Amino acid sequence: MVDAAKPTVQPLPLERLEAQNLRALAGGGAERIRKHHESGKLTARERIDVFFDAGSFVEFDRFVTHRCTDFDMQKQKYLGDGVVTGYGKVDGRQVFVYAQDFTVLGGSLGNACAAKICKVMQMALKVGAPIIGMNDSGGARIQEGVHSLGGYADIFLQNTLASGVVPQISAIMGPCAGGAVYSPAITDFIFMVEDTAYMFITGPDVIKTVTHEQVTKEDLGGALTHTNVSGVAHFSRPDDRTCIETVRTLLSYLPSNNQEDAPRKPTSDPGDREIPELDTLVPTDPRKPYDVQDLIRATVDDGTFLEVHSGWAQNIVVGFARYAGRSVGIIANQPAVLAGCLDIKASIKAARFVRFCDAFNIPLVTFVDVPGFLPGTDQEFGGIITHGAKLIYAYAEATVPKITLITRKAYGGAYIVMSSKHLRSDINMAYPTAEIAVMGPEGAVNIVYRKEIDAAADQKAAREQFVGEYRTKFANPYQAAELGFVDAVIYPRETRQRIVSALDLLQTKRDANPPKKHGSIPL
Repeated sequence: MVDAAKPTVQPLPLERLEAQNLRALAGGGAERIRKHHESGKLTARERIDVFFDAGSFVEFDRFVTHRCTDFDMQKQKYLGDGVVTGYGKVDGRQVFVYAQDFTVLGGSLGNACAAKICKVMQMALKVGAPIIGMNDSGGARIQEGVHSLGGYADIFLQNTLASGVVPQISAIMGPCAGGAVYSPAITDFIFMVEDTAYMFITGPDVIKTVTHEQVTKEDLGGALTHTNVSGVAHFSRPDDRTCIETVRTLLSYLPSNNQEDAPRKPTSDPGDREIPELDTLVPTDPRKPYDVQDLIRATVDDGTFLEVHSGWAQNIVVGFARYAGRSVGIIANQPAVLAGCLDIKASIKAARFVRFCDAFNIPLVTFVDVPGFLPGTDQEFGGIITHGAKLIYAYAEATVPKITLITRKAYGGAYIVMSSKHLRSDINMAYPTAEIAVMGPEGAVNIVYRKEIDAAADQKAAREQFVGEYRTKFANPYQAAELGFVDAVIYPRETRQRIVSALDLLQTKRDANPPKKHGSIPL
């Protein structure tokens, strides 16, 4: 009972605000922050400070707390409830963020926490700005039961509604397990920090119980597993700071929303620069490999190329670069891996990248050197037909400027798939080394000249003669050029200036698909 003679002293309004701010900024307390740092991780607020331009971050809902009273949860209330949300500037452009705070209840997600995340995502959608999620959470807040599950579902809905409207990037900087993994999976790009981040639906203990397999968290769902084996993640970085810096770099190539173009970056690299070394880059021997990255880096502004999914499906290369300051998405067959064949993984990787670029008005530049689809029962049983169709669909559906350059092989269905003129590519070019045909000369003569070869006294010599004749007649770009399937056969040294010229031409391109709710892509 309060003594009437000694009234309670109320803090002044400004003093109370200061106290509240200090409580919120303290997160889970000094001891938990110390342990967090010892594990090699930055706190949620430190990550935000690294991410945004200095002094630009504005926080939402700093004083929100949960409303749970079960299991004595009313005794464990922290201002902010385990996630920091708000907006700020990245290179002067507006970006929204939510960063889970592992020092507060393990970053677990409850109803209030989910509501904060949904609010910031809805605001990002309203104003047309990217949303970045920094994930570091122990998962669902079990004490809140189904409220936590409902919170995850609310976030998944917001991710889906924002898809294709504003860029969404997930940075996995700690644990991300169970239902929590589906929000990052819906977003456009996933970053993971090596040694500290992991993602999986069911953890090692559950797997051991159900299937008797023994596996570590790192092997099951670490950064290298998901960037090199599963393809779930697009980038892995060694630490929090490097991860955040790469997120900033990625944003520099992207528009803020689907109604804008990506920012144009000034460059001193001349758009009409010739590259004489390209005249000899592609070997004349069609069986000899070369690294397509050499071609890409030689032609783009200042040799700068941000590769996406570098560790997965390496027979195809995708990523972002600039030509004369304009952002482009690059897709290139990689002759140095599996001879550049398309397979299930490569088809999925390229199709998703093409669709992202198309959604956000980023022109597509495709370098083609593809002998076909990878043969084998594993591919056929794994559904290469369906997965290859995804890439056809993605290129055919895309209405952004599309520029294609055939450097060497373009055989069969793979020729069609790789942004051919038949799939509405705008400018199609070829090197003199290009071979555009139904199949390679060796395979073709075995079919076309089978009887003649079987009847020949010297079958080897006869086969070599027919291969030479077929190569001369069909394994070149000129028949395709005669038919208009290729707009120009160019000197390799002209590659950069030709691409820059095409981008200039196509900057006012207008194209559209038939009116519909959405297509039925073969998923």
